[in-house]
Amino acid sequence: MPEKINKFSSRLTENDAQVGSKAMLYATGLSEEDMKKAQVGIASTGWDGNPCNMHLNDLAAIVKQGVWDSGMVGYVFHSIGVSDGISMGTRGMKYSLPSRDIIADSIETVMGAQWYDANISVVGCDKNMPGSVMAMARINRPSLMIYGGTIRPGNLNGEKLDLVSAFESYGKYLSKEMDKEQLQQVLRHACPGAGACGGMYTANTMASAIETMGMSLPYSSSIPATHQQKKEECRKAGDAILELLKKDIKPKDVINKKSMENAVSVVIALGGSTNAVIHLLAIAYAADVPFTIDDFQEISNRTPFLADLKPSGKYVMEDLYNAGGVPAVQKLLLKEGFLHGDCLTVTGKTLEENVSDLPGLLDEQKVIMPVSKPIKKTGHLEILYGNLAPEGSVAKITGKEGTRFTGPAKVYDSEEESLQGIQSGEVQDGDVVVIRYEGPKGGPGMREMLSITSAIMGAGLGASVSLITDGRFSGGSHGFVLGHVTPEAIEGGPIALIQNGDQVTIDSEERVVNLDISEEELEKRRKAWKKPDLPVEKGILKKYARNVSSASLGCVTDL
Repeated sequence: MPEKINKFSSRLTENDAQVGSKAMLYATGLSEEDMKKAQVGIASTGWDGNPCNMHLNDLAAIVKQGVWDSGMVGYVFHSIGVSDGISMGTRGMKYSLPSRDIIADSIETVMGAQWYDANISVVGCDKNMPGSVMAMARINRPSLMIYGGTIRPGNLNGEKLDLVSAFESYGKYLSKEMDKEQLQQVLRHACPGAGACGGMYTANTMASAIETMGMSLPYSSSIPATHQQKKEECRKAGDAILELLKKDIKPKDVINKKSMENAVSVVIALGGSTNAVIHLLAIAYAADVPFTIDDFQEISNRTPFLADLKPSGKYVMEDLYNAGGVPAVQKLLLKEGFLHGDCLTVTGKTLEENVSDLPGLLDEQKVIMPVSKPIKKTGHLEILYGNLAPEGSVAKITGKEGTRFTGPAKVYDSEEESLQGIQSGEVQDGDVVVIRYEGPKGGPGMREMLSITSAIMGAGLGASVSLITDGRFSGGSHGFVLGHVTPEAIEGGPIALIQNGDQVTIDSEERVVNLDISEEELEKRRKAWKKPDLPVEKGILKKYARNVSSASLGCVTDL
């Protein structure tokens, strides 16, 4: 146990030379007694314009009160947020992935500059969770993450709806399955209030992974945003961070190879988003944990896919909460030997100790299949290599789409061009849609392709069309899709050399993605290829393109 818990803030508050620091802290309302207390920086990514984030400032206020009630000083500060759902399908989505690193940089900056002793981050949308934990690992002071919680499902005529219902309704509208008024009804009812997108999409995926990694309190990932228990979690955070300070438990004590494996195992069991790959790689890098895309494959090979959750299943996160929540899933996976139970968590206890006295899954629940009858015996995330992806790519194959696809390429150099191809009927049954120059450097920003996958599904092409890209997919995407193709097109990767009509094969059993042309023809095309100019000349996207690493390394910007 450390001699004192304010060992960082005391650099300002107990140093006679720091007269300016103390004068300004007194101005914030601190008393002389307060100057002896530990200071907790409470990072909120709350903002009004997004249901995932619009309640977070209210939750941060509860956290602040809990910190003060626990005998410490709590200061709220803010980072940014970007709504993936609102920006999806537009150039605005190019800013989404860069926002993860801006969030990490800003939390690290405030924590470092202000000498706060500990951090509690209150976060909501997709990039908020990994961004906050990346910052916690970098600064390595006692920290924990509070997830703002999942949205509750919408309802229309007895049918449960969510954001993906809205996206897929557009494809149904294009195929005449739905008229304009029916489309509007879905849009009005899909998102009933505060909270992150309701299925096992990226926000819920990352929240579940980070809780299982040990960086959130039990149930944080599955308590709905508007549930009274979410407020109770926020009240408890003050006592929890006090214990972390007393025991000097820091993020790098929690985040290690075994806890990373636990996080991936839960992502696999729950059928989580492909975005977990780049985000968990980035967290591992921030925490100095050796972890690669091949570790995902190894864990996927030995972990069953158990959750009947959207987008490929029927249920949403609230249903999982009512069935027992993520701790109940952890308890099942521990019993079956799929998790390391001895990993330390932010409760000060091990993962196994956290769940030992908690109830398991309800007997009558239908959200999580038994290990003896999984949806798929192995995981849905597959790392594919081949002459189209010599440095790797990520597929999301639940088994419902089949495991192998071969077809002629329909090549598009942007998301907008591909959507036009779907809308015009240019994309036909059997095609492999190729979308390139959408990678982290080439986009720049590595846009998600939910608008495209939803249009394909809604147009009735989900079972007969495949899609590959050097961009990425939303956690809401499903179908036979392959993303994160590396090297990306703007780096001269083979995806830049595909031509319309080339035969492309994606085989998840053999874990290969190949272009059916000779090496000689590929080399001829490589010599003829010219690198296009970036579509940006200055600003954050230019800076991002200059600094970002490959998707196979987590798209980190500080290598």
